[in-house]
Amino acid sequence: MVIKAHEMEVELRERMRGGNGTVKITHIGKEQLPSKTRLFAKITLEKGCSIGFHQHTGETEMFYFLKGRGKVDDNGTIHYVQAGDAMFTGGGKGHSVENCGDEPLELIAVIVLD
Repeated sequence: MVIKAHEMEVELRERMRGGNGTVKITHIGKEQLPSKTRLFAKITLEKGCSIGFHQHTGETEMFYFLKGRGKVDDNGTIHYVQAGDAMFTGGGKGHSVENCGDEPLELIAVIVLD
Protein backbone atom coordinates (compact mmCIF):
# COMPACT_ATOMS: atom_id res chain seq x y z
CA MET A 1 0.00 0.00 0.00
CA VAL A 2 1.28 3.45 -0.92
CA ILE A 3 -0.10 6.53 0.80
CA LYS A 4 0.62 9.79 -0.97
CA ALA A 5 1.56 12.91 0.98
CA HIS A 6 -1.64 14.72 -0.07
CA GLU A 7 -3.70 11.84 1.40
CA MET A 8 -2.30 12.30 4.90
CA GLU A 9 -4.03 14.33 7.59
CA VAL A 10 -2.15 17.36 8.92
CA GLU A 11 -3.04 18.33 12.48
CA LEU A 12 -1.83 21.40 14.37
CA ARG A 13 -1.84 21.06 18.16
CA GLU A 14 -1.37 24.05 20.44
CA ARG A 15 0.62 23.46 23.64
CA MET A 16 0.70 19.68 23.07
CA ARG A 17 0.67 17.85 26.41
CA GLY A 18 1.40 21.16 28.14
CA GLY A 19 4.35 22.05 25.91
CA ASN A 20 5.05 25.33 24.10
CA GLY A 21 3.95 26.53 20.68
CA THR A 22 2.25 24.66 17.88
CA VAL A 23 3.19 21.10 16.93
CA LYS A 24 2.53 19.92 13.37
CA ILE A 25 1.57 16.23 13.09
CA THR A 26 1.32 14.59 9.67
CA HIS A 27 -0.70 11.39 10.27
CA ILE A 28 -1.13 8.12 8.46
CA GLY A 29 -4.84 7.37 9.02
CA LYS A 30 -5.58 4.95 11.88
CA GLU A 31 -7.71 2.81 9.58
CA GLN A 32 -4.58 2.10 7.52
CA LEU A 33 -2.43 1.03 10.49
CA PRO A 34 -1.96 -2.49 11.86
CA SER A 35 -4.24 -3.15 14.86
CA LYS A 36 -1.47 -2.82 17.48
CA THR A 37 -0.21 0.48 16.04
CA ARG A 38 -1.83 3.58 17.54
CA LEU A 39 0.24 6.23 15.74
CA PHE A 40 2.58 6.55 12.77
CA ALA A 41 3.34 10.21 12.06
CA LYS A 42 5.91 12.83 11.18
CA ILE A 43 6.10 15.46 13.89
CA THR A 44 7.52 18.93 13.30
CA LEU A 45 8.42 21.29 16.14
CA GLU A 46 9.41 24.80 15.11
CA LYS A 47 12.09 26.72 17.04
CA GLY A 48 11.04 26.98 20.71
CA CYS A 49 8.21 24.44 20.44
CA SER A 50 7.89 21.41 22.69
CA ILE A 51 5.75 18.42 23.63
CA GLY A 52 5.24 18.34 27.39
CA PHE A 53 6.16 15.46 29.67
CA HIS A 54 3.75 12.50 29.51
CA GLN A 55 3.80 8.78 30.28
CA HIS A 56 3.20 5.68 28.17
CA THR A 57 1.48 2.79 29.93
CA GLY A 58 0.40 -0.27 27.93
CA GLU A 59 2.21 1.05 24.88
CA THR A 60 5.65 2.10 23.61
CA GLU A 61 6.40 5.28 21.68
CA MET A 62 9.42 5.34 19.40
CA PHE A 63 11.00 8.48 17.95
CA TYR A 64 13.48 8.63 15.06
CA PHE A 65 14.92 12.12 14.65
CA LEU A 66 15.18 13.26 11.03
CA LYS A 67 16.33 16.88 11.20
CA GLY A 68 17.31 19.55 13.71
CA ARG A 69 18.44 19.46 17.33
CA GLY A 70 16.38 18.72 20.39
CA LYS A 71 16.38 18.20 24.13
CA VAL A 72 14.48 15.25 25.55
CA ASP A 73 13.54 14.31 29.08
CA ASP A 74 13.84 10.51 29.10
CA ASN A 75 11.99 9.66 32.33
CA GLY A 76 13.96 12.22 34.33
CA THR A 77 17.27 12.11 32.42
CA ILE A 78 18.01 14.94 29.98
CA HIS A 79 19.61 14.11 26.62
CA TYR A 80 20.39 16.19 23.56
CA VAL A 81 19.40 14.60 20.24
CA GLN A 82 19.96 15.24 16.56
CA ALA A 83 19.25 13.67 13.17
CA GLY A 84 19.88 9.92 13.22
CA ASP A 85 19.18 9.47 16.95
CA ALA A 86 16.28 7.37 18.27
CA MET A 87 14.32 7.14 21.53
CA PHE A 88 11.97 4.51 23.01
CA THR A 89 9.54 5.14 25.89
CA GLY A 90 7.17 2.57 27.39
CA GLY A 91 6.45 0.52 30.49
CA GLY A 92 4.84 3.43 32.33
CA LYS A 93 7.87 5.70 31.83
CA GLY A 94 7.58 9.23 30.50
CA HIS A 95 9.23 11.69 28.17
CA SER A 96 9.12 15.14 26.66
CA VAL A 97 10.81 16.69 23.63
CA GLU A 98 11.81 20.27 22.87
CA ASN A 99 13.32 21.96 19.83
CA CYS A 100 16.44 23.69 21.12
CA GLY A 101 17.91 24.52 17.71
CA ASP A 102 17.40 27.23 15.11
CA GLU A 103 15.72 25.05 12.49
CA PRO A 104 12.63 22.82 12.72
CA LEU A 105 13.02 19.58 14.68
CA GLU A 106 11.48 16.77 12.62
CA LEU A 107 10.91 13.22 13.80
CA ILE A 108 8.98 10.09 13.00
CA ALA A 109 6.80 8.90 15.91
CA VAL A 110 5.34 5.41 16.19
CA ILE A 111 3.19 4.17 19.07
CA VAL A 112 2.58 0.43 19.38
CA LEU A 113 0.37 -1.25 21.98
CA ASP A 114 2.03 -3.77 24.31
